Amino acid sequence: MAATAWGQFLALVALLALTAPVLGRYAGAVYGGGGAPGDRLFLPAERLVYRICGVDPGREQHWTRYAFSLLAFGLVSFLALYALLRLQGVLPLNPLGLPGLDPHAAFNASVSFTTNTNWQAYAGEAAMSHLSQMSGLTVQNFVSAAAGMAVMAAFVRGIARRGAETVGNFWVDLTRGVVRILLPLSFLLALFLVGQGVVQNLNGHTVATTVEGAAQAIPGGPAASQVAVKQLGTNGGGFFDANSAHPFENPTALSNLVQTWAILIVPFSLALAYGHLCGDRRQGRAVFATMFAVWALVSVAVMLLESAANPLLAGTGADQAAGHLEGKETRLGAAASGLWAASTTGTSNGSVNAMHDSLSPLGGGLSMLHMMFGEVSPGGAGVGLNGMLVMVLLTVFLAGLMTGRTPEYLGKKITAAEIKPVVLYLLAVPVVLLGFAAASAVNGAALASLNNTGPHGLSEILYAYASTANNNGSAFAGLDASTPWFTVTTGVAMLAGRFLLLIPVLAIAGSLARKRPVPAGVSTLPTHTPLFGGLVVAVVVVVAGLTFLPALTLGPLAEYFAL
Repeated sequence: MAATAWGQFLALVALLALTAPVLGRYAGAVYGGGGAPGDRLFLPAERLVYRICGVDPGREQHWTRYAFSLLAFGLVSFLALYALLRLQGVLPLNPLGLPGLDPHAAFNASVSFTTNTNWQAYAGEAAMSHLSQMSGLTVQNFVSAAAGMAVMAAFVRGIARRGAETVGNFWVDLTRGVVRILLPLSFLLALFLVGQGVVQNLNGHTVATTVEGAAQAIPGGPAASQVAVKQLGTNGGGFFDANSAHPFENPTALSNLVQTWAILIVPFSLALAYGHLCGDRRQGRAVFATMFAVWALVSVAVMLLESAANPLLAGTGADQAAGHLEGKETRLGAAASGLWAASTTGTSNGSVNAMHDSLSPLGGGLSMLHMMFGEVSPGGAGVGLNGMLVMVLLTVFLAGLMTGRTPEYLGKKITAAEIKPVVLYLLAVPVVLLGFAAASAVNGAALASLNNTGPHGLSEILYAYASTANNNGSAFAGLDASTPWFTVTTGVAMLAGRFLLLIPVLAIAGSLARKRPVPAGVSTLPTHTPLFGGLVVAVVVVVAGLTFLPALTLGPLAEYFAL
């Protein structure tokens, strides 16, 4: 791998090391309440929102009321976006005169953006009006990410509180996440992207004459503002069909580096915010280190795999010094594409700067496995920390069983009341993912959507449901996801992957909040040490391996050994 590729990786690590602690402290203050930074600046806007919506910011909610608010907000968001997409043909800011989406496509897109998945079964510039992009998709990029962050805040409060019946106020957490974190960061990132050449206007297509004399329609639109929040909110939906491989979304090597940083910074910083919120910064650093270790190992592995030569071209005389370049932008290179692939599959961010369908068998398989870990390295905005803390609770419980110690986490005993929701959390995605993948593998209509047969075709199916059930949104792109079968089944997978995970997390939060901590003793397992972090990584790998290894063996591994 070239020295420039290592330079990009080290520059990204340095950026994260400099900025994550700062944003982590700030986010901890935002969700901790009481004298949070920016009160004078943000409170007037927040109070106006509360007044319009009839919210009492001083009234906290039981976990069931919090969950009901989350579900109600998701339902209203879905219905509003569905109506907008169906009616966009008769609404303004539609310079190309695009018609409304058909019912299946509108259902899939509405579910996708309200669940923070941003899976796209359409070409953005050829299907969405500017109004739909701005008032529909971009708005959901903000609020769906903030909803996941809100549940994270409730989960952490449940861990930190003693003998409490409430876990916070969903509407306050949602508003604060949007107003105090996502909006300011997105505004600054959008300005940077415009400076790099990302498109930001309200134009339709500009017709230009090429050197050969042909007419070419160059798309325009408010891209930079959507690209900024799609990365920071770990959403990932592309304004253009080519997503972050499009030069109007990601024009330079610098914009590529900064966007990779933007994908990772909020999830990593929230891990450090956890230490501030629970009153033990060592716990936050331990969670951060665990997330970082998995992400770094997978990133380096995918970078090396994509920088290697293609064995199918061995002996042909082809120059492969630049690595495996099929499906990649030469201005970015194979290693930077591998780093992006590992980062976007480790978060619930569906953006791509290369065609994942063209990744090497092991590079694509490892990226897929990275999603199947549960997107906990570092995961999506808020939901990644939720997933990692669920794995921490499972590790504490298993370690207690193996050593004869009472399972405790931060002084609270872990009992059946917490482990039952943990099991539901762990089973939801595999049941949906493997169930729909198996059904698609024997469904003639589904198989007709594949561009490939054999192991690679199975990989395309597995990747589609791994992406949607984990609320990731990236795709192998060798599968036509616009058919009724895939628009409906992936929509169901996205709903299950969102709400069948968030509701158990809130149930765990409510159970832990009611408990009073017991003093630590000689039998208490330390949860801030490298040893415990290694145990958590082992549990994540073993759970994912036992669940998904048979399917991966039939897909990317079989393809690799067939080369």
